[in-house]
Amino acid sequence: MGVGVSGWRLARAVARTGQLGVVSGTALDTVLIRTLQSGDPGGHLRRALAAYPVPGTAGAVLERYFVEGGVGEGGRFLTTPPLTADPGCPARALTVVANFCEVWLAKEGHRGPVGVNYLEKVQLATAPALFGAILAGVDYVLVGAGIPAHIPGLATRLSRLEPVTTDVTVEGDPEPLPVPFDPAAELAGAAVGGLRRPDVLAIVSLPALAAYLHRSERTRPDGFVVEGHRAGGHSAPPRGPLRLDEDGDPVYGPRDTPDFARMAALGLPFWIAGGACGPEQVARARAAGAAGVQVGSVFALCEESGLEPGLRRQLIERRLGTGLTVRNDPAASPTSFPFKVAGLPGTLADPAVAAARPRVCDLGYLRTPYRAADGALGYRCPAEPLVAYERKGGDRAGTEGRQCLCNGLTAAIGLGQRRPKGRVEPPVVTIGQDLDFLPHIAPGGEPYSAESVVRWLSEGLDGTAGAGPARTAGAKAL
Repeated sequence: MGVGVSGWRLARAVARTGQLGVVSGTALDTVLIRTLQSGDPGGHLRRALAAYPVPGTAGAVLERYFVEGGVGEGGRFLTTPPLTADPGCPARALTVVANFCEVWLAKEGHRGPVGVNYLEKVQLATAPALFGAILAGVDYVLVGAGIPAHIPGLATRLSRLEPVTTDVTVEGDPEPLPVPFDPAAELAGAAVGGLRRPDVLAIVSLPALAAYLHRSERTRPDGFVVEGHRAGGHSAPPRGPLRLDEDGDPVYGPRDTPDFARMAALGLPFWIAGGACGPEQVARARAAGAAGVQVGSVFALCEESGLEPGLRRQLIERRLGTGLTVRNDPAASPTSFPFKVAGLPGTLADPAVAAARPRVCDLGYLRTPYRAADGALGYRCPAEPLVAYERKGGDRAGTEGRQCLCNGLTAAIGLGQRRPKGRVEPPVVTIGQDLDFLPHIAPGGEPYSAESVVRWLSEGLDGTAGAGPARTAGAKAL
């Protein structure tokens, strides 16, 4: 559901009902430091930082980034140091702290299950982010946007405080680059015991990938989320040659429809995501052998969502009124995966707004490591300034239509960077293409809670509502 939309408030509200509440694990370091620079309303992050097991590290974050009362209107946020493959990269410690804080707050005050959702594509963040979540006692980790074959073993070793290595893909190199991470070093001698390995759920689009991961104990997750192409955020491209419809969206066919009988035959629990949302769909998922459903869009529009309230109201009003277009844009994302973009005025979906935005790449979560001609390791993104991208060996043709999702999605939760001359980063809003739940749960556009969503989805399950730790889950990263 983008950066910070499925945040700790939403995950906690869902988990309190006994269902699995999931926080988006993308760009949490930026969310942390910009919230601190906004004055940390309610003191929640300061409370989480006080619980961090290394007081010196948490204190350094607080000293550098917290601004009493906030930076003020027009004040520029300090930027996050980018993650790199360098052994002494300072961004790793901040990534650990930020993921700890988000999960700790999501788990505070109840005993319900909490998960975190990561993108396999953001490889440099995986180990420190997952370790921070494990430190906070996360129950589940969900990983998609790639092949998360290494995540089960990574979760096991990090929970034992063992050094790990992440294989990072580098364009121009024949083999992945091994990037080490030592969880014990992040603790700086602090005594931490009793860490528990979270269950790993691999997000897949088809049974073929699930079967590949299932065949080895080393890569086998504890379950799967089978995500259809109408889900919000990124989705897998269609199988076979890319064809576009009259709106310019990818055309999916029968080969892209998952066979749930094959999923059930693997013998691991799975959840169905990316489609129409309602009690009937939950019942059908159960009848197909699924443990339940993962839903995101219905939670993205609830009161506990991190989505900026004005954008949330626009989405609801347009869907219930004049209509809302949600494109599965094949060009918007720097990852080259199709990405859902809601057609709201004033956002990057408006061609005029997109054209007026100067290309800036100062967050860099979707940068790709590459090997330069002189052998040095560099980082580039097709949404960065064209001159810089071409200087790094990038092909200008691959930049057409690309949007800076890092800045746009951060702006969608009210934390957009302030630029010179009073300009603020325009948002980009992602949401699923099936919003037919709105006339049922909020026919008049009235506000609704995460708890009311869970009650509605649980209707008609003959006493099974709420059974099991993850019948329904609210989550969707980038």
